Amino acid sequence: MVFASLEFLAVFLPAFLLLYALTPARAKNTLLLLSSWLFYGWWSPLFLLLFIALTALAWCGGLLVERAQQRRKAVLVALIALNLGVLAWFKYANIVVETFSAAIVHAGAMPLAWQRIALPIGLSFTVLQAISYFVDIYRGRFPAERRPIDFATYLAMFGHLVAGPIIRYDWIRQRLAHRSMRWSGFARGARRFMIGMAMKVLVADTLAPVVDQVFASAEPSFIDAWLGCLAYTLQLFFDFAGYSAMAIGIGAMLGFRFPENFNAPYLARNVAEFWRRWHISLSSWLRDYLYVPLGGSRQGNGRTVTNLMLTMGIGGLWHGADSWNFLYWGLAHGAALSVVHLWRQRGPYLPSLPSPVAHAATLLFVMLGWTLFRSPDLATAGRMLGGQFGLQGLGLGAALSNMLRVPVLLAYALGIAWVIAPAVVARRRHAGAAFALAASLLPIAGFVLAMALVASRGTVPFLYFQF
Repeated sequence: MVFASLEFLAVFLPAFLLLYALTPARAKNTLLLLSSWLFYGWWSPLFLLLFIALTALAWCGGLLVERAQQRRKAVLVALIALNLGVLAWFKYANIVVETFSAAIVHAGAMPLAWQRIALPIGLSFTVLQAISYFVDIYRGRFPAERRPIDFATYLAMFGHLVAGPIIRYDWIRQRLAHRSMRWSGFARGARRFMIGMAMKVLVADTLAPVVDQVFASAEPSFIDAWLGCLAYTLQLFFDFAGYSAMAIGIGAMLGFRFPENFNAPYLARNVAEFWRRWHISLSSWLRDYLYVPLGGSRQGNGRTVTNLMLTMGIGGLWHGADSWNFLYWGLAHGAALSVVHLWRQRGPYLPSLPSPVAHAATLLFVMLGWTLFRSPDLATAGRMLGGQFGLQGLGLGAALSNMLRVPVLLAYALGIAWVIAPAVVARRRHAGAAFALAASLLPIAGFVLAMALVASRGTVPFLYFQF
């Protein structure tokens, strides 16, 4: 069951919201917890048992970190290692075994017999939230949660469990204990949910076949490769930002305030700014729980570059379970962040780029990075990059030409306009009544159209479910 599915939109969410509104305040967390477990168990009851076990471990682990005296750090390290071990087994066992098997086959041996392990949905986000909980208790930022129902509700909330944003316990612990379901918050949340639904279905899902066609092409031409890359650049943003908007909307409807996860990332002027705008909950997690503990930028340029490469390399690995391309993508961004850092250190010796050039260069780097990110292997990435640099012809291919029908072209136009809109709106601080009316009605119209498309062409899973 996913947000953009008829069973969720027509059955699960309306029934849950009705029960939630009728449930007394003291029992709302219990209802939310049980509903979240039902939502998660819809995919796999077995994985639900794993999730419940990790929840119990995290709750008990927080109490252990708080109460430990002489060995608090050892307890913290053991808990982090245990959670990372579970994540590594489910997420990386396949690629490690397959890489080793390919190596021994190349050396003349027989391949290993291996049954692929399925990755539980949302496991990556659950582990990161548990680790931040342990570390924040160790740092003394808040006491461990005594009420197991409240803690389990935090970790299991279906609104953000599957694909983020990554919520830190400190952000919502007061609202877990005391919150109210008000009409103003419900209306604001419903609007965000409808906007996210439209982003996902109208843009991301419409462009998905174009992306699949181009990345499966044996020799994409220059135009094919760049149209496919542009389609994926828009698809990934609208898919993930759409999910985040829906999660934020559900949270607001229930009385929570989840942080924004995107802030016009494709308008960034450098890669550092891009990461302050893209998947903000992950980039801030990597900064606070990995980059800063490694030393950050406090120990000279050499150590800073090392820390940036390690942080982004690990961040890249976190994204990928089936290809080493994610590691290479992360290292590429680490290198780009290092260049930005060193450029700034040079001060007056290296002038700042003109704003249009900086925007264009950043977007070009990000799009080339998405080519590596989307490709299932290096061979595919090589074919796509070859096409993008004009090594395989220039003209539009017949297969892609047949796909560029009116709905796809409208999705391109809508996506590009939506990306540029924040810069336009920022210049119109005093919008007129017509603009306010459109802002109120467009989400409803987009949601209705999205519902019609879901009913006609089926549900397309969110891209970040695989991470």
